[in-house]
Amino acid sequence: MDNGAKRICILVGGLKLEAELKSTKTAEAIYAALPVESPFQTWGEEFYFPIPGVKDNRETATTQVKVGDLAFWGVGGVLAIFFGRTPMSLGSDPVPADRVNVIGKIIGDATVLRQAFSATKIRVEKA
Repeated sequence: MDNGAKRICILVGGLKLEAELKSTKTAEAIYAALPVESPFQTWGEEFYFPIPGVKDNRETATTQVKVGDLAFWGVGGVLAIFFGRTPMSLGSDPVPADRVNVIGKIIGDATVLRQAFSATKIRVEKA
């Protein structure tokens, strides 16, 4: 882990998780856009929501993500938080619907987000 890495807080359904961002242009743009509070949608065990004004630099465009990854989907302009299987999963790893830019990772156990399905809003802020 990079000591100069920026940290963010994810607040949803009474939970508070910290995440560490990568040193990429897209991650920097998301950090600069914070705080963001928004209703969110789910796709399997993935929460996603719009982050306005962020340009996707597609430095790390991939369909290979792990539980706990934060990724930006440039086509939809949304930040996705993966905490388990998605409808396209074959094994235990989440599989995004399209290529995403992985911009960071939740510190600790991301699967606790399963407790937040009933929440209506998510907030992401600088830690």
